[in-house]
Amino acid sequence: MPGALVDHPMSVAESCLQRNAWVCPEYVTTRQDILLDALVDHVGLTFAAVLLGLVVALPLGVLASRSALVETGASAVATVLYTVPSLAMFPLLLALGLPFGPSIVVVGLAIYSLGILLRNIVVGLQQVPADTLDAAAGMGLSARRRLWSVELPLALPAILAGVRIATVSTVALVTVGGLFGYGGLGNRIIIGLNSRFNAEVLTATVLVVVLALALDGLLLLLERRVTPWSRERAA
Repeated sequence: MPGALVDHPMSVAESCLQRNAWVCPEYVTTRQDILLDALVDHVGLTFAAVLLGLVVALPLGVLASRSALVETGASAVATVLYTVPSLAMFPLLLALGLPFGPSIVVVGLAIYSLGILLRNIVVGLQQVPADTLDAAAGMGLSARRRLWSVELPLALPAILAGVRIATVSTVALVTVGGLFGYGGLGNRIIIGLNSRFNAEVLTATVLVVVLALALDGLLLLLERRVTPWSRERAA
């Protein structure tokens, strides 16, 4: 009732910040610099972790695709590491002597992405048709040239699919780094939870989801751009 609103002017004047509302555009407009910094940190941590995981997984995957013994051992180690809870992974790395800082988050998340990337690299390389490899060998290509000119390009769709999964997974896991002060948007979620600042918690959480979807979409476009033959083969 209009009359009731006049009788309680404070209820009209209260902003969403004052009401501690979950959905609060005023929070976004007044804290956009803080959110942007957290978003940039989140993207940087994600990119560094996936890149580090890919640098380790690629040569290991090539070896595993050529040796059943290496594949079994590497897959077993990666699976065991993947099962370590994220809350325990970072203290474990500290105990192993890794210095406290962003590097501990990057290394921890790279370990998680390693399992995903390794599996996709091995599967992609093992799916290269044997007659294609025979034809490349018949043309006089060395093993190294066959790898770079034939095997890796044909395995690229599977590898990029692994990169997409690892990236989305890492975007979510970066938030755990907020417990150590290096979690990008996760920092805002932790701070919001501790101060019971609802708008900060919800806004940072939504941004994490949007970031994951955006990066997945960009990687999907990249995959379609660099591997047009995979769509033609599927059709």
